[in-house]
Amino acid sequence: MADMREFTGPDGTRWGVEIKVPGSSNAMVVFHHPGGRTARLDRYAWHQWHGPEARSVTGSLRKDAVMKAITPAALSLLFRRSMPISAGSNPLMEPVGA
Repeated sequence: MADMREFTGPDGTRWGVEIKVPGSSNAMVVFHHPGGRTARLDRYAWHQWHGPEARSVTGSLRKDAVMKAITPAALSLLFRRSMPISAGSNPLMEPVGA
């Protein structure tokens, strides 16, 4: 995808980064695992926007503007705060065999 950016995680994994559902004050940052969408390892975090658009309920951010505004340090912080998109096979984290 042309709208993707690359991010290298702390373990060396090279994630694809995409901006989705931009609103007026935030946008979802999706980290796509290199194993593909079927690997169920993608992650997401919310980026809070503080520009003038954030004060307008009818405003909407542009994906490319959000992508440009996120610095490498901010992207690293978003990754650390990110959550799995998929609950996986054990969503309640119960011990296997319980």
